[in-house]
Amino acid sequence: MAESTEWTFEGFDGGERVARSWLNAEPHYIALLCHGYGEHIGRYAYVADRLVEHGAIVHGMDHVGHGKSAGERVLIPYFEPVVEDFHVLDLAARAQNTDLPVVLIGHSMGGMIAARYAQEYGDSLAGLVLSGPVLGSWAVLPQLLALEEIPDTPIDVATLSRDESVGAAYEKDPLVWHGPFKRPTLEALSRTIEVIREGGTLGRLPTLWLHGEEDQLVPIEASREGIEQIKGWTFRQKTYPRARHEIFNETNKDEVLAEVTAFIDDQLS
Repeated sequence: MAESTEWTFEGFDGGERVARSWLNAEPHYIALLCHGYGEHIGRYAYVADRLVEHGAIVHGMDHVGHGKSAGERVLIPYFEPVVEDFHVLDLAARAQNTDLPVVLIGHSMGGMIAARYAQEYGDSLAGLVLSGPVLGSWAVLPQLLALEEIPDTPIDVATLSRDESVGAAYEKDPLVWHGPFKRPTLEALSRTIEVIREGGTLGRLPTLWLHGEEDQLVPIEASREGIEQIKGWTFRQKTYPRARHEIFNETNKDEVLAEVTAFIDDQLS
């Protein structure tokens, strides 16, 4: 596995953000990883390792209220500050390797954050990869917001991957949030989906959309609607039959990551 190091910076609220960098002595590009709801960047070690093998130096961070970062657990009342936190990570990564192109890879809620980031800072990116992104609409939001009290219903880990070890590790991970959604976060997710819808296309930014066709957490057709709203002039998509939500942790994860690295090769050439 690639060597990695943790470091911290001050977030938008003055709290500490914990970032991780996977090192490469001779990188050809920078890869930024943006994780999903309730999880943390440490779950992306395999993805980072493959990207390092491909020639990247890889950086990611735990969002506010997630993983090792400060903040009330999974409480995100607004996502625009989260985008700005990610911009601090991006700038720090570029400061160490000023001449390297940057590719952004976001999964699930992290795909939503990455899409918004690309609307704001896409001119500085060489490519964007969205994996099972929360875009277009997400039926769980109006369903839960209509309730007087948000139920404490844990995620069915079987929906993550056909690899049962993924769900088992998720259940035992103390840095993963296993409690209920928080209403302000649900409201912020709903608002941000609309902000992205109204935020315009990604223009010239090359974009790759990846999705498991059996994704029950973020159903593919709703996400497709959001992709159609924002995709720019250079767009590629790949969906995977029988694959569930976490395609980077699926039984065919090497096939998925090969698609990612091939896309990156095309943009960097």
